[in-house]
Amino acid sequence: MPTLRTNCPGWICAFACAFGSLLFSPQHAAANDYSLPSLGAASTSVSNEEYRLGRAWLRQFRAQAPQWQDPIVSDYLESLIARLAPHSQISGMQIITVMVDSRSLNAFAVPGGVVGINSGLFAFADDEGAFVSVLAHELGHLAQRHYARGSARAAQTQLPAMAAMLAGMLIAASGGGDAGVAAAMGSQAALMQDRLRYSRLFEQEADNIGLQAMADAGYDPQAMVRMFSSMQRMARLQGDAPPEFLLTHPVTESRLSAAQARAAQLEVADAYTSNTLYEMMRARALLSIHTNTPQQAASRLAQDDAGETAQRYLDALIAARNGETDSALQRLDQLSNEQPDFAMLPASAATVALESGRYDDAIQRSQRLLRLMPNYLPAQLVLAEAQLQRDPPAAYSLLRDITARHPENPQGFNLLAEAAGRSGYDGWGHLARAEHLQLTGRVDRGIRQLSIARDAAQRENDEQALARIEQRREEFIEYREALEKF
Repeated sequence: MPTLRTNCPGWICAFACAFGSLLFSPQHAAANDYSLPSLGAASTSVSNEEYRLGRAWLRQFRAQAPQWQDPIVSDYLESLIARLAPHSQISGMQIITVMVDSRSLNAFAVPGGVVGINSGLFAFADDEGAFVSVLAHELGHLAQRHYARGSARAAQTQLPAMAAMLAGMLIAASGGGDAGVAAAMGSQAALMQDRLRYSRLFEQEADNIGLQAMADAGYDPQAMVRMFSSMQRMARLQGDAPPEFLLTHPVTESRLSAAQARAAQLEVADAYTSNTLYEMMRARALLSIHTNTPQQAASRLAQDDAGETAQRYLDALIAARNGETDSALQRLDQLSNEQPDFAMLPASAATVALESGRYDDAIQRSQRLLRLMPNYLPAQLVLAEAQLQRDPPAAYSLLRDITARHPENPQGFNLLAEAAGRSGYDGWGHLARAEHLQLTGRVDRGIRQLSIARDAAQRENDEQALARIEQRREEFIEYREALEKF
């Protein structure tokens, strides 16, 4: 597999938007199925294959792009998608989110229902409505199947074309540089010409669907207009080097005017927004972006007139970074008492306790939160990781449940592998390690890991584990066939 890079080339995420977003209708994976979600009854065989390619791309992307690992922000992002999706003309699609550790402004949607954002999107969007408007637009592309509609080629040539473009992206991500750009774009010039020919229509369609979805979900659609205006100003200031998002989503005057006119016609149903919550998520993003200079994150948040709660929250996180654990926990506890509706506050405190090695405190804090919100994933992950140090069998039991509910979560399987090993379930531990490997694009290593898992399960005489390992071996081989298209 290619060596991991420390920085994601900006054009990759932009190009992911350029070839656009597809709508498929795969059925959801069973809750206890660790495999790729079932393809179900998609509308055509092409859609089935595009779905497989998209999921294969996701695994390669995880292997090569710098991931922003933050369960609290990830849960928030998924909650926004869940709020918008029912109003976005999307049905029967399991959407998976991915977060990229990059300060550049970008968001993207790719085949298979993958929606991604850069941490830089939080830095640019100074309120929740603006942030949501970008997500709503990307869901609009998915709803309209813009990539499939944009290709004038015959169905049998669309798949090789998409595979070639995805392969080019991966070449660049693994260090190919300009060669990757050439592979992705040069060999598919005719296809991209077709795509760009309809780009203005597609952007307007995605805007219209996004605006309607925002209004129906309780967000002011004028936020999209404000966001476009801000992007347009940025593009003018940066001249020849606009942000990645604008390379594939250019904001023209006509587009801005059309969005303004459409937004003015819409009525907001059951107005909803939570800028305080968003600002705290934004604080986490800014701290990730300015990880070596946290005071720059605090200055940026204050400069943008964030509320007092968010600024105090960021101060607490910075205190924790500086080793002032007692002060950080005291500040977070005070905020939790003042803002009891935000589960991320006690979850943040539990995380601080865990990262400072206060495992018993982390266990107590996360368990207290989970009594109120039993399936809150950030708290579950903290509890499981803390229990690894105190009660590995309890961690193993919890992580079995987590990975069954979240079969696309690499962190869950990584922890499960360790918990299983510490609890004496070597067969299941090696199986979990294999799942982590395949989720992060290393399927060949995952297949070899399954052989180790089989040997361990045979020694343990665990028939259930053996049956599961053999099932997964067949499915891993199918995954490898999809990856070979790159």
